[in-house]
Amino acid sequence: MHALALADDRPTATRHLDVESPRGTYPIRIGAGLIADGDALAAALRGRHVLIVTDANVAALHLPVLDATLRRCKPDARIATLVLPPGEEEKTLDHWRDAIDALADLGATRDATVVALGGGVIGDLAGFAAACWMRGVDVVQVPSTLLAMVDSSVGGKTAVDLPAGKNLVGAFHPPTAVIADTSTLATLPPRELRAGLAEVVKYGAIFDADFLDWIESHVDALLAGEPDVIAEAVERSCRYKADVVARDPFERGDRALLNFGHTFGHAIETEQGYTGASGGLVHGEAVAVGMVLAARLSTALGRAPGADADRLERLLTALDLPIRIPAGLEPAALLKRMRLDKKADAAGLRFILWDGAGQGRIVRDVPESRVLEVLAAG
Repeated sequence: MHALALADDRPTATRHLDVESPRGTYPIRIGAGLIADGDALAAALRGRHVLIVTDANVAALHLPVLDATLRRCKPDARIATLVLPPGEEEKTLDHWRDAIDALADLGATRDATVVALGGGVIGDLAGFAAACWMRGVDVVQVPSTLLAMVDSSVGGKTAVDLPAGKNLVGAFHPPTAVIADTSTLATLPPRELRAGLAEVVKYGAIFDADFLDWIESHVDALLAGEPDVIAEAVERSCRYKADVVARDPFERGDRALLNFGHTFGHAIETEQGYTGASGGLVHGEAVAVGMVLAARLSTALGRAPGADADRLERLLTALDLPIRIPAGLEPAALLKRMRLDKKADAAGLRFILWDGAGQGRIVRDVPESRVLEVLAAG
């Protein structure tokens, strides 16, 4: 069941994929100028109540265009805006409550739509608010970062963080549309672009060694943000994710493969107190380190050749991403964080490892002693 349809394979065309979900099929649109054009966005709005949720950084860059587009395309709509502070540390229950209060102030009815304009933090938080308001209203994801375009906006995972761990409170709530306007990436800081590329690498690591070849041959173009190459990376990444999400919408099987690098990465983020904006690692950087650790653990367990882990390290280094645990983080503390990770179950830690490039595997019963050894080697 692979409901993926590419509308036009010309590099300059808007790309179109359809994703199957328990709430019905929804479209992903990928292309430049989609926010200003507005057709795809307007088509996804059912009712007359719209709440735009964004953060202060994104609002300054893209909110005026989005707001004007909605008012032009939906002149009868009642549109409200909630602007939150930026940063992973703001993905909290308090700001989720702000979104709920904004929906209440709007008088949002069951056919209301939440428009999430921003990166993964906004997409997760706004999506969770949409999942909870009146037991679920529509959410349209308008990702403005590469990481959100290739990962968090697709598939319906929504959540907020707790001090105890990332994404511990949330719901599966698929969007009614994903509008990936690649022109927004022109305003993305280089660090955030690189962080998104870590998630692009992940798809090659777990699904397709040939995609890793493609990334390796386009490193310079990806780092330069060349539009056609970036659009290709987004479309191919979304294809991989949409395919596995259609098979496993609630992460009871293969979808867990998408967490390659995340068990380690989330532990690093949590132990650092979600301080990516003020000295710690941002999410994509933590995932890059986590993928290296997962590859090294795979080698230590005799599952994969060390040469593949070496290759992964070289690629991430070429993309100017970190590959080592930040100084000051103790292995025992990171392991404690992993025990509360949502990918653990009653049987203990569950890791996403690989049998080599392009061959991700879900592995249980990994001895904690081996995990500690890999963490200590850092």
